[in-house]
Amino acid sequence: MIIAMYVGDNQQIPRILDLEPLLRERSVLLFGPRQTGKSTYVRNQLSPQPAVVFSLLDQQLLLSVLADPSRIRQEIELRGIRDAVVCIDEIQKCPALMDEVHLMIEERGIRFLLTGSSARSLRRSGVSMLGGRGSDRHMHVFCYPELKPSGFDLLRALNHGLLPPHYLSENPDEGLGAYVDRYLTEEIAAEGATRNLPAFARFLETAASANAQLINYSNIARDAQVARQTVVQWFQVLTDTLLAFHLPAFTGTRRRKAIETAKFYFFDPGVVRALRRLPVVQEQSADFGEFFEHFIFLQLRAWIDYRSTRSTLRYWRSRSGFEVDFLLDERVAIEVKAARSIHDKHLRGLRALRDEVALERAILVSREKRPRMVDGIEILPWQYFLDQLWEDNGDGIGDPTNPQHPTENRVE
Repeated sequence: MIIAMYVGDNQQIPRILDLEPLLRERSVLLFGPRQTGKSTYVRNQLSPQPAVVFSLLDQQLLLSVLADPSRIRQEIELRGIRDAVVCIDEIQKCPALMDEVHLMIEERGIRFLLTGSSARSLRRSGVSMLGGRGSDRHMHVFCYPELKPSGFDLLRALNHGLLPPHYLSENPDEGLGAYVDRYLTEEIAAEGATRNLPAFARFLETAASANAQLINYSNIARDAQVARQTVVQWFQVLTDTLLAFHLPAFTGTRRRKAIETAKFYFFDPGVVRALRRLPVVQEQSADFGEFFEHFIFLQLRAWIDYRSTRSTLRYWRSRSGFEVDFLLDERVAIEVKAARSIHDKHLRGLRALRDEVALERAILVSREKRPRMVDGIEILPWQYFLDQLWEDNGDGIGDPTNPQHPTENRVE
């Protein structure tokens, strides 16, 4: 269901996030990195519109509530607001407001939409989160079904990234550079309680080089020239602020002992390219396969958060070298290959995992043009796979008997 629009530079892009059913019943904490479109969603697309929006980006308002957190409650009482939706934007800037929110939920029946770039400040302040009074939701960068109606461009997604202002920009590099320098380095460093900005900047560059790989804290600490424990802390800051994700390992195999180390993915491929100072990624680029895998991971992660919040996502790698990129709910194995022609060697990991686990489906996502089946393994063009994923209602990945034919797989 399309229920929101991203509006920017006279362009309107349908968003998939649907908070309306939740807000009819309870409050919602909506977190996501800067520029994912949270404020735009609230301002232009949320239905019904909040009775009032308090933005803590307004410095005058922020200073007043820092001095007296009851200020917002006083304004709501003056307006006589009850049994309605109220939004507080950038809630992490004043954690003490959470107690006021709890009070107004109980006394006035208000359903709050609390938005922010991180819950880390709230947790560190020791304030009570909404608990049973609300639900947590994450806003991601653009995902495939949001961009498909206007013509999805894979290379644009990999190079510009999927943050709305950058994907829609014809010259994204300056914006990406500013995002990395000002937001990632300065604001996220502040979240990590460090004043050593040069060290944190080195860490970000080194972490970007480890994107889509197993995390080796010692190697990253050596390259960033900081202590290993500092690197562990900074990785936690990245995940707490939703700028990165840990992908845990699946260790349920017996005959082939599994590696237990988690993998690491940044939240956006354009940010990775900017941090690594890479030229434009092309099909022939050495990094193309990694960026393609990263893109598919982000689609799976967004699908879980938007459509199937109880689902789990893992990867599997045996100590003997077999690997499967993603394992959804321990029953659907997904391998990603950027190749245009799939051969028997590409199926080794899926076959090995299938020998160990009773899989419902084994899927290889590729850039082949048409879907086919080999030895019970579905070889699917990436568009076809994503169409199945997003058309699903949350109980699996589409229907393998779906007669739909994919469009020709072009990388534009």
